[in-house]
Amino acid sequence: MSSAGDTAPVLSVKNLESYYGPIMAIRGVSLEVRKGQIVSVLGANGAGKTTLLKTISGVMDPEKGQVMHNGKNIAGNEPDRIVRSGIVHVPEGREVFPLLSVEENLKMGAYVRNDSDKIKQDEAMVYSYFPILAERRKQQAGTLSGGQQQMLAIGRGLMSSPQIMLLDEPSLGLSPLLVREIFTIIKRLNREQSVTMMLVEQNAKVALDVADYGYVMELGRIVMADDARRLEQSKDVQEFYLGVQEESQRGQKRWKQKKTWR
Repeated sequence: MSSAGDTAPVLSVKNLESYYGPIMAIRGVSLEVRKGQIVSVLGANGAGKTTLLKTISGVMDPEKGQVMHNGKNIAGNEPDRIVRSGIVHVPEGREVFPLLSVEENLKMGAYVRNDSDKIKQDEAMVYSYFPILAERRKQQAGTLSGGQQQMLAIGRGLMSSPQIMLLDEPSLGLSPLLVREIFTIIKRLNREQSVTMMLVEQNAKVALDVADYGYVMELGRIVMADDARRLEQSKDVQEFYLGVQEESQRGQKRWKQKKTWR
């Protein structure tokens, strides 16, 4: 992994503004992702994290600002053109093709490519990171568990041979055990396959554990930015993000115990 200062940004967002109708969802956001990094963007529901990824990946057009990728402004480009440029968005909620098999979903990820030999190599690589997908390659994606669908969504993204992966809430709806497994693989992919990643998460602890650098969003704005280790140690982050999560986990534990007592 690279540090924040030793390489030029492969992705640079400058003064970005995006709207849902009359409502401004992101407000002058600027951030950078450098080659080889994992950059985490933290924030509560409604902070603008998903809108940011949708704007970068072309699903939404910005009202103002720039999205610079390798020195070119791609803001407002069509999503397929952005995928071809090397930016792949793995959306929130997994969004696999439920009636297609695991194998067919992976092939859909490679639709922008024509290097058939390398596609086969990448498919084998995906199965090596997610062996359960190899076991279920002929199974319909809609019948997989939530964790397996998340693995498939990441694997499908890898099949596009990305320079940068935009991962939206990969921990959403998964058990703590599966969250650890998914994030271990994310870290391995970054280290072993040199995939640069921008990771949007509410789960601050796991996101900062794997990240090199982090940003915190509130109400559509970046309110904090620092090295991931320093953010983990920040009293504000611990109080408002890590502390909230720990209290939520304690509440869930108490609820389970209460159900057991009944």
